[in-house]
Amino acid sequence: MSNKSFRRWYDNDPILKEALELLQLQTDDNKNVAADFIISLQEQVAQDVIERIYEITKQFSKKGNRWYDSDPVMLKAMELLKAAPPKTQRIAALKILLAMENENMESLENDKNE
Repeated sequence: MSNKSFRRWYDNDPILKEALELLQLQTDDNKNVAADFIISLQEQVAQDVIERIYEITKQFSKKGNRWYDSDPVMLKAMELLKAAPPKTQRIAALKILLAMENENMESLENDKNE
């Protein structure tokens, strides 16, 4: 069972998986705040990766089957998060979970400015 294959890119980290599954259930306003926060992480992702992400978002925006494909900002955020280092993914997931638990998504706006 240690070679379990995961279906989605975020399934291999239980915290990231929980954060994104709960984020999917949030209001559009809360999703937008989370997307802006995630996009603020782009400084931790290499520039060539960011350029590839922009190409992916142009190509797949509103065409995919994933819950975030229909929103170009959320698609960009998820692709950035996917490309981020695992430590950055985990920190972002924990901050998003905490904001949802406290019903204070605005706290993410403060985090992206730090």
